Order: sequence, then structure tokens, then C-alpha cells
Amino acid sequence: MCRNIVPLNNLAPAATDAECHDAALQFVRKISGSTSPSRANQAVFDRAVEEIARATRALVDDLTTSAPRKDRDAEATKRRARSAERYEAIRVFQEQKRAARSAP
Repeated sequence: MCRNIVPLNNLAPAATDAECHDAALQFVRKISGSTSPSRANQAVFDRAVEEIARATRALVDDLTTSAPRKDRDAEATKRRARSAERYEAIRVFQEQKRAARSAP
């Protein structure tokens, strides 16, 4: 899954329309391979974002679960920790790679 798209289901407070739109925008960018469409494709791009945002909103609203709602702040903290861990691992790998290249 694209790291910029976060789960929107079962959050307290519930996902907003803006969050559904942002997720749809990220999805369309990923699928189209473009962060900024050409003028010729702008209308198609915008229509896709709106359609996916509506579908996302309907999905999030209609899903049911018996699990307790997730706290937004706690979930955001977990995401930040995973990201920090991932980037630290990348940094360590790159240092090791540089050291191996410079070793005689």
C-alpha cells in the first residue's frame, strides 16, 4: 500500500470528507504515475479523484466492525514510529554501503 494513504476505517473521530479526498488524490496519483496532470488530462484526473473520493466515503461509512474505534493520535504516533524506524534502517544501510565501497 502507498505509505501516504492511511487506513480511514474505524477511527475516532470518524474520517472526514477531506481525508477521503486526500486518499483518493494519492491513489489517482499513484495509478496515473503523475502528481500533476497535463492540462489535457486535468479534467479526467479531477473526475477520477472525485469518483474515488465518493466511493471511499461510501465504503468507510458502510463498513461495520465489532472492534473498538482506534484513537487517531495513537495511530499517528505508531505511523511516525514505523517511519522513523524505516528511515533509520535505510540510513544505516547506506552508511554500510558507503563504507564497503571505500574499503580497500
